[in-house]
Amino acid sequence: MMDFLRRLFTRTEPVLSEAGLRDAAAIAQLHAASFHRGWSDTEIERLLLDRHVLAHRAVGGRSLAGFILSRMVMDEAEILSVAVASRWRGRGLARRLLDLHLRRLAGLGTRSVFLEVEEGNEPALRLYRRAGFRQVGRREGYYEESRGAAALILRRDL
Repeated sequence: MMDFLRRLFTRTEPVLSEAGLRDAAAIAQLHAASFHRGWSDTEIERLLLDRHVLAHRAVGGRSLAGFILSRMVMDEAEILSVAVASRWRGRGLARRLLDLHLRRLAGLGTRSVFLEVEEGNEPALRLYRRAGFRQVGRREGYYEESRGAAALILRRDL
């Protein structure tokens, strides 16, 4: 009984690793729970099969705690999506995923990383600013589902 209680109340940090095709369904499920328009299993599978896409995951216990996906072209990359499961938010997991991902991109020869983020998404903006991203553009009315919120285009050189 004590062993069961210890496992129940002991928090272990999620393990970060490269994501693969076997993670597609879990990534699609977390994406759908995190964004207005979630990507399907098929869309995620296509991304994970693309040799220009880099994906990392965080696994906490037996479930997906978070992921990050980017597409590389020449010496640039675009972060396509980052999500952390609600129970893991506020613990620095997104920062750990982003740091790992940026290091791997740099190791693959990426010199600049871009992303788009909704203007009012303060947690994401805080994460990206702390990681050294700066605003380089703006797309007015980009997020229709958020009453036409602007997308901010951010960049970080590696």
